[in-house]
Amino acid sequence: MAKYTGPVCKLCRREGEKLFLKGERCFTAKCGFEKRSFGPGVHGKSGGRSKSVTGRESDFARQLRAKQRARRVYGTLERQFRGYYETAVRKGGLKGLNLLQILESRLDNIVYRLGFATSRSQARQLVSHGHFVVNGRKTDIPSMQLSAGDVIEVRETSRVSNYFKEVAETAQKRVYPAWINRDLANFKANVLRLPERAEIDGNLNEQLIVEYYSRR
Repeated sequence: MAKYTGPVCKLCRREGEKLFLKGERCFTAKCGFEKRSFGPGVHGKSGGRSKSVTGRESDFARQLRAKQRARRVYGTLERQFRGYYETAVRKGGLKGLNLLQILESRLDNIVYRLGFATSRSQARQLVSHGHFVVNGRKTDIPSMQLSAGDVIEVRETSRVSNYFKEVAETAQKRVYPAWINRDLANFKANVLRLPERAEIDGNLNEQLIVEYYSRR
């Protein structure tokens, strides 16, 4: 299972905004982006972005940044992300919306959305360690695609751990999306439908991502 293992604060600095990749830490003074909000590398303070002869950011640079931002938010590497895009194209309809729905339907993202983890990377780790059951079967695949009707549960043996006892309390304060139904008392949830565009991060620009891959 390939994954990014470098410093995640560097990714936020490269995108020029907080991506909240470290969960609760991103809301504290310890957040690396708060200390150094400029880009990484020797040219970080000067921006280091690709610009046209007019001095403005080029179309390609904007498309690349949109793609990189989405990839980093959901914690996927380039090969996997491109595979998602190709799947979105084959589905027909709006390619950009299809892509975002595929990303949102990942098991690790749904675990994060439900409040069982404070970040997608933590959700990925929890799934990899086998703490969740999907439709009655144990799974350790964070990228597993869920669809309407699928049921997610915390394993019986995991529910007694201190982590899940505490997370059940903190999750009460987390707002979860309307396309998922959550039952915290029984550590269970089920997918009702695919998310609509308005229910997905508004800072993601799927049209620029489509333009990026269309020109290659």
